[in-house]
Amino acid sequence: MKVIYQAEKNYPEKLQKIYAPPAKLYLLGDETILNRPSIAIIGCRQASDYGKKVAFRFAYELAQKGIIVISGLARGIDSYAHLGALKAKGQTIAILGSGFGHIYPTENKGMCKEIIQEGGAILTEYGPESRPEKMHFPARNRIISGLSNGVLVVEAKEKSGTLITVDYALEQGKEIFIIPGNITSKNSNGTNSLIQQGAKLVTKVEDILEELL
Repeated sequence: MKVIYQAEKNYPEKLQKIYAPPAKLYLLGDETILNRPSIAIIGCRQASDYGKKVAFRFAYELAQKGIIVISGLARGIDSYAHLGALKAKGQTIAILGSGFGHIYPTENKGMCKEIIQEGGAILTEYGPESRPEKMHFPARNRIISGLSNGVLVVEAKEKSGTLITVDYALEQGKEIFIIPGNITSKNSNGTNSLIQQGAKLVTKVEDILEELL
């Protein structure tokens, strides 16, 4: 485990520019990927089959292009984003809402090991013994968006923690990309609303790459 302090040269440049950057970061894995071009892929924990497939596919194809995939290790869209990047033998960064001693959800402990083995990283602002408190997750979302060059939302309900990350991303001046959803699905209410508000609708990775690269 490495500890990176805000005053140090190896502190992520993108995080230095956000409001309330973490004073220190705990890291497992490769710290050199923190400043590379990246995309955060986020969405519902109760993801639909459609959402899981799309998150996996976009993460896979972006990772193949050398883009770092960032997400929050949660169930649903987050997990499938990490899995897609791993399947492509690419690098992915998981941002935790707890310390390394309390990986949450516990079923993703094995995924954390695989992320590190493939040259990715696990990152948190919480000390090793910090538990996954409810208040930690909205706060960690500013790191997910802050560390990324853009945010891809796959599925989001009308009132969703995913939208907290989008709000942070907008404050930070990040590009927002949205996967359009089934209008009969609750999981699409948030995403389709963001499209109406002017976020960029995407249907293929090229739609993202033309903005990021």
